[in-house]
Amino acid sequence: MNKPIKKLASIDEPIKSPYSQESQVTNVLDKLPQEAKHWAESLPWNQRRYVLSLCHLLCAATPNIQAEFLDEYTANGLIAKLVENREVKQKVKENLKRFYIPTELSESLVRSYIRQFYVHSAQDVRRKPDLFLESALRIVASTEERNSILNYILGFELIKMLFKMSWLQHEKLYRLQKNQEEFIDTYIKPIRHAHRINQIIVPRDERLFFARRDYFVQKPNLLDKKLVELAIATFTTEVTTNFGFSIVRHADSLIFNYDDIFVNEQEPIF
Repeated sequence: MNKPIKKLASIDEPIKSPYSQESQVTNVLDKLPQEAKHWAESLPWNQRRYVLSLCHLLCAATPNIQAEFLDEYTANGLIAKLVENREVKQKVKENLKRFYIPTELSESLVRSYIRQFYVHSAQDVRRKPDLFLESALRIVASTEERNSILNYILGFELIKMLFKMSWLQHEKLYRLQKNQEEFIDTYIKPIRHAHRINQIIVPRDERLFFARRDYFVQKPNLLDKKLVELAIATFTTEVTTNFGFSIVRHADSLIFNYDDIFVNEQEPIF
């Protein structure tokens, strides 16, 4: 049986190269800012080898090692840039004071939070580690993204405050909010779930409405290290940063009355 003859490409038909524009191969350098692109293209061969080696090692590293490297490599520059934005920094300071949180925005604290932000981001994207490095690069390159670290600090300090509150104090706080259901679902329920599964607060006689609920007024006993670990495990960097950002933008997005929540310890009458 005669085999069908394959049709040869016409001499007039263009030959498609895998390296042509039609192959949709994008030049990596074109994705860089112009200044960075010019710098990369101007490097002599021996220095280009160093850049390639660094790219290889960084991409092959685990997210936590990436975080450690980026902390050492970028923290000083980021701190200097954060200090420049006095408006956001001042708002964060004012809100820490408003919520009776005695945290000072010192250089050492900001540096530790930059490191924590990288680690927290790495844990958020365990399933997509490439997104972690991308987010870190955005923070270095963008003023708006850098400001997110200040918002993250405020949000994280507030989450730590919520973790240390009793369930009765949670109830007093969420009753002050305009959108109680959203506040409960976003912050209170995840924190109480973490309290339960970590045996920090163990509810007893939970369904007996008029039973004396010792667990309800119990103050969580948490060391700083455990508190940070729980907060990172319970909330993503996005939720934490958005929490801080919402308060920096609109102070009344979280209504707060210290005396009502912390001073008056009596359980409300239903």
